[in-house]
Amino acid sequence: MGVIVISLVLPAYNPGTMVDRTWDAVCDFLARRSDPWDVVFVCDGCTDGTPERLIARMHDEDDARMRVVHYAKNQGKGYAVRMGLRVARGEHRIFTDVDMAYGFADVVRIADTLKSGAPVAIASREHPESLVQLPPQHLGYAYRRRVQSQVFGKIARTLLPIQFHDTQAGLKGISADVAELVLPRMRCNGFGFDCEFLTACARSGIPVTEVPICVKYEDGATTTGMGSTVRMLRELWQIRRNWRKKHPEPLPIPGDVMIAQLDSASDTAIRAA
Repeated sequence: MGVIVISLVLPAYNPGTMVDRTWDAVCDFLARRSDPWDVVFVCDGCTDGTPERLIARMHDEDDARMRVVHYAKNQGKGYAVRMGLRVARGEHRIFTDVDMAYGFADVVRIADTLKSGAPVAIASREHPESLVQLPPQHLGYAYRRRVQSQVFGKIARTLLPIQFHDTQAGLKGISADVAELVLPRMRCNGFGFDCEFLTACARSGIPVTEVPICVKYEDGATTTGMGSTVRMLRELWQIRRNWRKKHPEPLPIPGDVMIAQLDSASDTAIRAA
């Protein structure tokens, strides 16, 4: 395939048929790109047949740009993102949610920022140039989400060495060098991954560029419940303890992490330092 410039990592846990729509959308996007991209779908202990369905599509469509990482046990979004970024082949690596809540225009904006020399680029809903689009019936939902985000951000900035007002936007990009430096040292498997990543960058002296995005609220059905909030606060405290004085020791990729790709005869275990 030659040198891969950008890898797009999409973590998923039992996404159902929605993942097929994302696959089709990604294929359409890649067909319009002149620069070489590849895509890594990470199946985080999926039990709904997603790994098998994606691997079958990869072979049926003979598309070497698509790769499927999978393992048996559900570990959490942070774990899935970390594994996907570590096995990615791109000089620059971007992750976002498998439902593509952020559009490809935002993905390209992150990619362009990385290609211009930024080692880390993060989407920021608080950026003064960011836009918000939502129907009138979702105004209350958007307000609650904003308040939740501001409260969580305040706590994160109090506990951790980060200054960003939007830590949780699900669209971020890093260079391959940054991936190799910080990802093996990270431990958070849950939604606190973003805060640990930004903490690792701060402790390592890696600059982070905030990028404006267009936020579209099309579904007001999800909010962060009390149980999730408590778990995230516990994760923040653990991140604080892990990174307070020194960098955690790097960990290898577990041997049960498997990857399916067209240049291998079958699933291959990934082992990396």
